[in-house]
Amino acid sequence: MLENSTILVTGGTGSFGHKFIPMTLEKYNPKKIIVFSRDEMKQWEMAKLFQGDDRLRFFIGDVRDRDRLYRALDGVDYVVHAAATKIVPTAEYNPFECVKTNIHGAMNLIDAAIDKGIKGVVALSTDKASSPINLYGATKLASDKLFVAGNSYAGGHQTKFSVVRYGNVMGSRGSVIPFFMSIKENGVLPITDPRMTRFMISLEQGVELVWHAFEDMVGGEIYVKKIPSMKVTDLARVVAPEAEQEVVGIRPGEKLHEQMIGAEDSYFTYEYPEHFKILPNINDWGTCASRIKDGKLVPEGFVYASDNNTEWMTDEELQAWIDRHNNEIGKI
Repeated sequence: MLENSTILVTGGTGSFGHKFIPMTLEKYNPKKIIVFSRDEMKQWEMAKLFQGDDRLRFFIGDVRDRDRLYRALDGVDYVVHAAATKIVPTAEYNPFECVKTNIHGAMNLIDAAIDKGIKGVVALSTDKASSPINLYGATKLASDKLFVAGNSYAGGHQTKFSVVRYGNVMGSRGSVIPFFMSIKENGVLPITDPRMTRFMISLEQGVELVWHAFEDMVGGEIYVKKIPSMKVTDLARVVAPEAEQEVVGIRPGEKLHEQMIGAEDSYFTYEYPEHFKILPNINDWGTCASRIKDGKLVPEGFVYASDNNTEWMTDEELQAWIDRHNNEIGKI
């Protein structure tokens, strides 16, 4: 599907873009990948990494700017929507800005994609969008709903929209592993709550889920990768076994445990070997055979959360991952 195509990635200079672009160039050899983002310095730094590869283009713009999106989407086949305001405390203290990017930006992209005849859009979501308690999660839930309903909004147009949802991306900028690694020499690691758990997913797994969504989507699906959980105290112990763990309390808008599928979603959630798929509960799409395919309906009341997960990452598995990725942790 992606071979010889033109792909645009919003927020493409972020952690996801830094992994998606080289993996996609190698696997699919697309005609062109357009990096759409608002930070010229990040684009300049990224361009140096791909110097000499004429399949890559850079486009300064903001998803808040609808006219700029229309121009950027000329000749594009597929879009990966990774642009977001996503730091939880930042969103709590700057709510208007978070809404402008995460909700208004989604609306702009949906309109532009339909009008420009884009074949498919996959939007990145987060575990915080399931039963949200913080503004970031609430805006991403609204964004998810917009992209799902976008398939109906498109009317007779060809554009299809789907969403991928996953948890803590291991080693990405601003995440807990590089943060702990940066301060472990102090001998003390701050722990918000010793009971806290988080889902753990690698960037490679996130990219593969997006690829799968493009191949599988009919429109309106939310794909949830099956991934392991880990206690934050265990993670801290692996990163810095000699360090003291100091409990500092949960930050504004933070959950004790993350959730990717809520009980209310269980009526339209189907299980597959490596992922779940939440189907829309509009237009009878939740019972659509072409969307369900070979999936098995989960039990009523099913919840997929980081504390009730059946799969847990061991200390040895995390240490092996750190050893393999030590040179890139926190840098992309």
